[in-house]
Order: sequence, then structure tokens, then C-alpha cells
Amino acid sequence: MDALLWLAVAVGLAIAEAFTGTFVLIMLAAGALAAAGTAAVGGELWAQGLVFAVVSALALVAVRPALKRRFDHHGEDSSIGLAAIEGSTGTVLERVDADSGLVKIEGEMWRARSYDGTQEFEPGERVRVIEVKGATAMVWKD
Repeated sequence: MDALLWLAVAVGLAIAEAFTGTFVLIMLAAGALAAAGTAAVGGELWAQGLVFAVVSALALVAVRPALKRRFDHHGEDSSIGLAAIEGSTGTVLERVDADSGLVKIEGEMWRARSYDGTQEFEPGERVRVIEVKGATAMVWKD
């Protein structure tokens, strides 16, 4: 009977994990499954609790970090702030030269200047953001 109880706890924790996405509850579910195994082979209640605690702790320390790295959706491709537009492409709205211009990048309008100061871009041309200086995108031909 203890094994079924531990199994129910494991399933409940796994279902709850689906709503949190933190990989904590699934580690506890692994501990509960191990405790269910201990109960199934006739382990005492204290042994079941110990197995649950040890397996859960080991899973939290050893397995969870690897899972978080593997499924982390906030990796290098999801920069924030100004770094997010560097490397992006945009469309010239107003002529861009060494002194001024306007481009549309990811749906937003940005002041722009030619990156090397010698190129000029006409409306409709595609450009790539090389860097951002203040509130001005330094662009180059895409």
C-alpha cells in the first residue's frame, strides 16, 4: 500500500511540474518514485523517507542544473536591450548617410547613420545593424 501512495505522490508532483516548469517538482517526483520502489521491496517507512530525501536532493543538485541548461529558452539568442537589435536587419525609411537617417528595425523606428560614414542608403534598401551608439543604429548594407 505504501508503494501506491508514493506512486500517487510522484504522479501528482509530475503533473504539478507541468504547470511550473521549474524542474523542482519533477526532481521530487523522482525521489517519490525511488521511495515507491523501496516500499515495493518491503522497506521500512524511515527507509522510504530517507530514499525520498536522498534521491530528491541528488536530483536537485546533479540533474536539475543540466535540465535547466538544456531547456533554457533565455540563452544567447534572446538578448535584451540594445544588444537585441545588433545584428538585426531593417528597412531604410529616410535616406541614411554619415550624419542622419531613419530605419525600421523589428517594427520600431530608429535614427540611423552609415557605419563607415562613406555609404549612403536610400528608402526601401535593407541594412544590418552593426552597433548601437546611444539611440542611433549604425548600419551597413545587408
